[in-house]
Amino acid sequence: MNGQRGFTMVEMLVALLIGLFLLGGLFTVVQDNRRSFSSQNQLSQLQDAERLAMTIMTDVIQTAGYFPDPTLNTAASALPAVGASLNAGQGMTGAGTYTAAAPGDSITVRYATNSGDGILNCTGASNTSGAVAAYTNVFSVINGQLVCTLNGVAYPLVGAVTGTPNAIIVNSLNVLYGINSSGANTSVNEYVDATGVANWSNVISVQLTLTFQNPLWSATNQGQGNQPQYLSFQRVIGVMNQTGI
Repeated sequence: MNGQRGFTMVEMLVALLIGLFLLGGLFTVVQDNRRSFSSQNQLSQLQDAERLAMTIMTDVIQTAGYFPDPTLNTAASALPAVGASLNAGQGMTGAGTYTAAAPGDSITVRYATNSGDGILNCTGASNTSGAVAAYTNVFSVINGQLVCTLNGVAYPLVGAVTGTPNAIIVNSLNVLYGINSSGANTSVNEYVDATGVANWSNVISVQLTLTFQNPLWSATNQGQGNQPQYLSFQRVIGVMNQTGI
């Protein structure tokens, strides 16, 4: 009777080595998929933050200078002067806030609304006070966050405090103002920074550029495909009381 034969030690070691190679390949695929999912998730969060920020700022800037019921109110009565920064009836200013370096500019927008008219401020709330209420919205970037200061109270809108791991960080907000240099009509022929605006009541549109830290970039790892350090998003917003839109 022939003796039974099993695997030799060499055959077992070869099989084990092949198995280890296969497991290594599987782990590599899993890790690549995890990194890809994480990258896509971070970019999706960045896009969501950009859309939210631009939507809020668009809604507010479009309404600059608005006041309800012109048979009872005037721009000057609904939006009284505030020191030297805002004249009576003035709905927008960026004076004194322009800077080319991060965190960039700030823009102040104000308007008055009737109770229950549904016009939103930068927090997403509307006037339910039972009377006419004025809102002053100031957009700026503070320590990695886009912040709206509403009637003196600061509300972070998007972004996280600079240095927060794996967070969406806002780098800067830059604002240009569309004007007609001849003052003849509401057709924009020039975009200027805040220092170039002679009359804030003549601003026809606003060009916003919001810049974020690229979540796929780091100082030690430049990210996939030689990623840029910053990603910028731009939008042009018409001021409704100028354009009639």
